[in-house]
Amino acid sequence: MTFIRSRTARETMLAGIAAAARFPMADRPQAVGAAIQAFAADPALLDGLDCPCCPDRYVRHLLHSDPEGGYAVVALVWRPGQMSPVHGHKAWCAFAVHQGTLTETWYSPTEDAPQPHSTQLLRPGQGSHGAADPLLIHRLANLSCRTAISIHCYGVGFDRFGSDVNEVHAA
Repeated sequence: MTFIRSRTARETMLAGIAAAARFPMADRPQAVGAAIQAFAADPALLDGLDCPCCPDRYVRHLLHSDPEGGYAVVALVWRPGQMSPVHGHKAWCAFAVHQGTLTETWYSPTEDAPQPHSTQLLRPGQGSHGAADPLLIHRLANLSCRTAISIHCYGVGFDRFGSDVNEVHAA
């Protein structure tokens, strides 16, 4: 008797991201975002993975790195009160909440410092995406009292995250 192992939600999501990452650049962030959002709320998405948090800052855990360096997928773990810096992106990006609630605040660039103009609350399965544009400025924050996890894909290889993902803005 032959058993066929079905794909896990994570494997299916990663395959969808890989397919969407081949879309034309103008459509890529939205397509990758849709691939993530389709599975982000699945409670079993990260089964079998150890994704610890850190008391001082949010933590990225690598889920997949494109062998050609075109993109990488990470799970970010946010303790209550943790937030990203106010930033724009040097690379295209897409994300969705897996667990908990995140608040995304959008900013308008000004000569002095970016000014907040809108906020949205994101729950499991909800997310956002954007082109590589340092002037599309936002901040993610876990303003709840429970740990949150989000799934992100950035249009650079994981080894370039430190230099080629965020452009941090003073706020």
